[in-house]
Amino acid sequence: MATKIRLQRHGRKGYAFYPIVIADSRAPRDGRFIERIGSYNPNTNPATISLNFERALYWVNCGAIPTDTVRSILSREGVMLMKHLQGGVKKGAFTEEEAKRRFDEWKAKKDAARAAAVTKLNDAKKADQKSRLEAEAAKNKARAEAVAKKRAEELAAKAAAEAAAKAEAEAAEAPAAEEAPAAE
Repeated sequence: MATKIRLQRHGRKGYAFYPIVIADSRAPRDGRFIERIGSYNPNTNPATISLNFERALYWVNCGAIPTDTVRSILSREGVMLMKHLQGGVKKGAFTEEEAKRRFDEWKAKKDAARAAAVTKLNDAKKADQKSRLEAEAAKNKARAEAVAKKRAEELAAKAAAEAAAKAEAEAAEAPAAEEAPAAE
């Protein structure tokens, strides 16, 4: 029986996540499987991968053939490197301790690079949020100034209208007052 390490599709439309499973090569994609060894969620940034390293290494050593996407996931997590290093140990190229040291060194470098990438993404996100907040504050200030200017114009127009109405009332009273004494 030929086994494959493949992804199964789960989740809803437009928001899929994928369990990583060991399955018979003849089984359908979302059909029966032998063992679930992890999951892959591409919806997060960076993608979230949880993997049972020992079981993945066991199945790769047993001859399970990973699909292209799963191969890249296994390479990223170091399963393929560990398989390669174990092959070197079997051939006598170096010792088990040397293989462990090389793998730990590679893993530390990979984790540092991944942490730096996450930090860079978070910093970019914070900078973008800050620039959006500043742009919104500038827009709100401009809008407040426009409203204040419009209110000032309305108050000035109202005051001018009241002054004009008062002047008309005084003008209307003044001629009437002048005519009244003349008529007496």
